[in-house]
Amino acid sequence: MRSLVALKILLHDRATTLGSLIGVIAIVFLVGQQLAVLFGLFTFMSVLVDHSGADIWVCSKHTSNVNSAGLIPERYLDRISGLPFVVWAEPLLFGNGTFVTAQGTNESVQVVGLRMPRAAAGPWRFFKGGSEGLLDHEGITLDRLDLRMFGNPEYGKVYEINSVRVRVSGITQSIKGFAGRLVFTNMVKAREILKTPPGRCRAILVKLADGIDRAAAITQLQAMLPAAEVIAAADLSALTRIYYVKNTGMGGSFGFSTIVGALVGIIIITLTMYTAVLQRQKDFAVLRALGARKRDILIIVLLQSLMIGVAGIFIGFLLLSLFLQATLDTPLPSYMPLAAAPVLAVGTLLLCILGSVLAMRKAVSIEPASVFR
Repeated sequence: MRSLVALKILLHDRATTLGSLIGVIAIVFLVGQQLAVLFGLFTFMSVLVDHSGADIWVCSKHTSNVNSAGLIPERYLDRISGLPFVVWAEPLLFGNGTFVTAQGTNESVQVVGLRMPRAAAGPWRFFKGGSEGLLDHEGITLDRLDLRMFGNPEYGKVYEINSVRVRVSGITQSIKGFAGRLVFTNMVKAREILKTPPGRCRAILVKLADGIDRAAAITQLQAMLPAAEVIAAADLSALTRIYYVKNTGMGGSFGFSTIVGALVGIIIITLTMYTAVLQRQKDFAVLRALGARKRDILIIVLLQSLMIGVAGIFIGFLLLSLFLQATLDTPLPSYMPLAAAPVLAVGTLLLCILGSVLAMRKAVSIEPASVFR
């Protein structure tokens, strides 16, 4: 009965209800959009680590993020591969290069060298071709989203990176890096492009057997390779993201704008729900005059905030899903983790309730006789 009364009051005072609903929708969408862009940037920052398929990375000492890793001896591979708990170990080489377009302009890229045929940390989504194209000595990949920046290079044609001849043998789909446009190639060609000394690589990727304790494996590898840094892939991913957020304006600015958006959302939703309750004082006075108890008024106010909150969250998430769908496979970073959506929904609902709670005292203190004035 009280839920029906709450709904009827909302439908009767449509202007106030619509204003409250729009406020909740706007905040859910705007805060969600900021979070999606921020999480999208996070995926760019640690894209190589997150898609490497490895459990452990062996890098140079004091590596604070994946792109700061120095050169290490590739002979570590033999020692690591011989361990019984290691399924595979693969070298990885990466560094900066300059791609020369057909128009003669230069575009900076991050060249990633993979050992074939496993191609660990290699491209995982293709628009055209496949990883087998990197078996070609001159083969490289470019990303579909970067083709315009590269002067729309033709598939199978020859170009140059760092004055080294390369051939476009694959077009990846939406594989973006934070440190530069990613260009994948085989290890031999990467050494030639990056002028890397023989027997050196940037990292060694290690895949552990099922059921192996990762911390124990890291301890054993670190004892065996004291001159290197042995770190779990998840930890390296987190360190890389933290580094960029702290040391680059882009990560920090998006993080700051997300926090500001959340704070503004808290204020707007709270004030919106508070104002909505105050504007319905006459309705509550009528209910008191008809015999409604203070407890009934409190429950009705709470139910109204929940109704507006749930409806606003539903519509807001619908708009947010349309935004995520529209920005899929575009240069704009957007990604919403599954765990973030419930937190945003519950947080918004709690704010709606908080705004109503602040006005409940005013609602229950109204005198029934005031309706006749």
